Amino acid sequence: MIEVLEKPAAGPVIRLHEADNVVIARSNVEIGAKLGDGLTCRSQVPSGHKIATRAIKQGEPILKYNVTIGFAAADIAPGTFVHSHNMEFREFDRDYAYAQEYRPVDLLPASERATFMGIVRANGQIATRNYIGILSTVNCSATVVHKVAEYFTPERLAEFPNVDGVVAFAHGTGCGMEMTGEPMDLLRRTMAGYALHANLASALVIGLGCERNQVSKLFKEQGLEVNSRLRSFVMQDEGGTTKTIAAGVAAVKEMLPEANRVTRTRVPASHIMVGLQCGGSDGFSSITANPALGAAMDILVKHGGTAILSETPEIYGVEHTLTRRARSREVGEKLIERIRWWKDEYTVGRDTQINGNVSPGNQTGGLANIFEKSLGSSMKGGTGPLMEVYRYAEPVTQHGLVFMDTPGFDPCSATGQIAGGANVIMFTTGRGSMFGAKPVPSIKLATNTPMYNRLKDDMDINCGGILDGTRTMQQMGQEIFEDLLRTVSGEKTKSELLGLGDHEFVPWNIGVTG
Repeated sequence: MIEVLEKPAAGPVIRLHEADNVVIARSNVEIGAKLGDGLTCRSQVPSGHKIATRAIKQGEPILKYNVTIGFAAADIAPGTFVHSHNMEFREFDRDYAYAQEYRPVDLLPASERATFMGIVRANGQIATRNYIGILSTVNCSATVVHKVAEYFTPERLAEFPNVDGVVAFAHGTGCGMEMTGEPMDLLRRTMAGYALHANLASALVIGLGCERNQVSKLFKEQGLEVNSRLRSFVMQDEGGTTKTIAAGVAAVKEMLPEANRVTRTRVPASHIMVGLQCGGSDGFSSITANPALGAAMDILVKHGGTAILSETPEIYGVEHTLTRRARSREVGEKLIERIRWWKDEYTVGRDTQINGNVSPGNQTGGLANIFEKSLGSSMKGGTGPLMEVYRYAEPVTQHGLVFMDTPGFDPCSATGQIAGGANVIMFTTGRGSMFGAKPVPSIKLATNTPMYNRLKDDMDINCGGILDGTRTMQQMGQEIFEDLLRTVSGEKTKSELLGLGDHEFVPWNIGVTG
């Protein structure tokens, strides 16, 4: 387990661990600046970036939080700016120590657990929002599902105040893909996860008719049944585009009165399932927002809730900190099997994150490679035991901290989490990612105050107070947890107020397009 700072000491730089050979610039540092402990800066260093605290020999590990994030590409003098120009990415051995640090969660007594105002469905599911969804089986029906959803403007929905909206879930595949096997299975379980999601009062599934992802096979293989909550249309059977749009609109009109007959009631926080995301990360992500979100998830898990850590390429390099906390060797080995699939099969010879390179925004923000990004990314899950590992879009049934295999691409990753049952997304960012993910609310957490102030219309929570000295890590974690309870009870997030989330349904296309 990585030990994080409760509150960084004041000064121009931040030391994360006494064994580290780098410190982090709190703000822009000029050449010649005195950094304390007799250290003088030899370079101009942007905020969030690394500065060597001592001489580092070529080939020596670069340590941050006493974790290896790379190796010196050349001899580095004290006070030197350390980044991708003088730091190299290469593999190194890690001891997975399966389940050796597993400690069960000390759950709070039921009488002491938090509650929220949720929507209880007839089948016992608990919703945090109340949408009607229109899903396309194939890109060829994408326009139709959007046209059906677009008909239901705020004015037309005014008489249904308990319905949050009618939303289209279109995607770019469903035909020209493998007929059988994991790619098709993945698409179908993603669609089924949305069609049956608690946050959808009802849903329509619309196909073209000649696609590979046939409506009939989707329903049969996923155990879906046509009923008052779930209906389907095939464009070629309905008479084409115009008639299918009209049929879809008529079906939604029939569904709206029932969808509107919901009320919120008090339910246990154990029904909260959070999809954890980070995007546009910076050098402060591992100091403020990510560990603060982790502190909030530790609280949620003690109340019986679930946190879904994902983005497999973005735990690579620190996966051993999770396998050690796995509840069993079997669970830990599931995680390593997924990582080996990524490394040995899926990304061989490709210029991808798991093979070292991070995005230009991450680089500018202070992250040199995927090891350094993973160090912060993994912190979102908190410090508790890893209870289970899931494939993309599989239904999540285990409470506590779990992992789902997804790409690092945020819309695609969140799509898998939502299909698995996540009823809220919590998303940290240092550079300023703008994101929504209907049919669930998305809470955005900023890593630093300047960015939060610049992007207040998009950011919900400022975790920069940890850096500024106005909040401890535990105080910030408690604030995040309390905001989470208000959000799942119906309070709108910034992304919801902006209307984001209509185009972020992105099933993972892992197969061959032929």
